Amino acid sequence: MLNNIEPKTGRLLISEPFMADPNFKRSVVLLTEHSAEGTVGYILNQVGNLLLKDVIQDLWEADNQIYFGGPVAADTLHFIHRAYDKLQSGEDIGNGIYWGGNFEALKILINNNAINEDEIKFFIGYSGWDSGQLKREREQNAWMVGNVSNADLIFGNDEEQLWRDVVVNLGPKYAHVSNFPSDPSLN
Repeated sequence: MLNNIEPKTGRLLISEPFMADPNFKRSVVLLTEHSAEGTVGYILNQVGNLLLKDVIQDLWEADNQIYFGGPVAADTLHFIHRAYDKLQSGEDIGNGIYWGGNFEALKILINNNAINEDEIKFFIGYSGWDSGQLKREREQNAWMVGNVSNADLIFGNDEEQLWRDVVVNLGPKYAHVSNFPSDPSLN
């Protein structure tokens, strides 16, 4: 089921419907770095049970959900945003989405209610692939690659629907996959 779109920064990795790795079951990963050395991204649709104020104590009213970004470096905090006009920092990964930025400035914006929850997403850990690993996994049909068709999807909070929406956006060849049950024994 391998599609021909190549992975690159700013694109989405969409797990095949029956992926065995529980870390990536029905996941949508935003790629923030892709080079000959490897690939880095964040799972967009696996919300955790922590809020930002639980992790950063001087963000006393930050009710932002923290997502599971992936199984690598699960003791680190990362973020993407679409508020460059406010934060004036971050690496542009396309479609008006930025990776990281000045965290001290971000804390001030959050405490002053000057940045909205739908402008930023936080992650514990990240997803990473060594050189050639993602290519091998794609050849094994573990991943589909798609474009970010709508940044609102990236910053939305309907985690269960996100996987279906991005699969449908891959086109008619893949749309039927969005209706597969998460447990194939239910079919």
